[in-house]
Amino acid sequence: MILVTGATGTIGSEVVRQLAARGEKVRALTRDPAAAGVPSGVEAAPGHHRDRASVEAAMAGAEAAFLVGVFGPDDAEHDRGLVEAAKAAGVRRIVKLSAIGTADPRYGVFGTWHRAGEDAVRASGLEWTILRPSSFASNTLSWAEAVREGTSAPNVMSDGEQGVVDPRDVSDLAVAALLGGRHAGRTYTLTGPETLSANRQAAILGEVLGRPVRLHELTPQQRREQLLASGLGEAYADSLAASARFIQEGGNAVVYEDLREALGRPARTYREWAEDHKAAFAPA
Repeated sequence: MILVTGATGTIGSEVVRQLAARGEKVRALTRDPAAAGVPSGVEAAPGHHRDRASVEAAMAGAEAAFLVGVFGPDDAEHDRGLVEAAKAAGVRRIVKLSAIGTADPRYGVFGTWHRAGEDAVRASGLEWTILRPSSFASNTLSWAEAVREGTSAPNVMSDGEQGVVDPRDVSDLAVAALLGGRHAGRTYTLTGPETLSANRQAAILGEVLGRPVRLHELTPQQRREQLLASGLGEAYADSLAASARFIQEGGNAVVYEDLREALGRPARTYREWAEDHKAAFAPA
């Protein structure tokens, strides 16, 4: 049995799909099993990473677990709790989804979000792998409505470049690490093959779609106000704002070869992702 937490998220849902396609026995932890839409044969277990009792119940009988325990700056205790629950349940192998820049002081508060969970993973005594992806190519799905309507979408990173990674590559490596021991004890930083700004991504997406994709820049204050209006607390909003400044200043303009090394093939490009997801931007 392989437990996947965050099973309806960007990475978790693809991990579930791939494991199920391979015929693995999979349990998906989700808040609403009835609405999860997991593949046939996958067991949907009710729960949430902040509900320790539900996590412990879902861990029972699992041999391996994919751990997604950080959705904001207040999740350190719950991230650590996933590891503790896995160990207590006799799970043998864990793969933690972390983030680029963890433990790097240049990333500010954002660099501390996954620190407690990573420390717990390394100290667990279990077979472990840590994945630190950069910005997901799929983040540009937030532009879809504006693209469909022919309006401009917000650019919160100015000209800051990032090693944009295809989530499918992250999921591919997560599945490989869950199913075998070759990646045990490794911390991988996962990027695409090139650094891209939001404007460059928009240009590539426009070329793929055959029509312009327009962006408008938000000031730091506008971005903060947007975050607060979405229901995030001040600490959360300020942490994301500081991370955005770091990116705008070029701090995340890095490319790593970890995906090529781990998977034995090049990382997918943003253009490949856009080609495969252009239907999401098509007019209704």
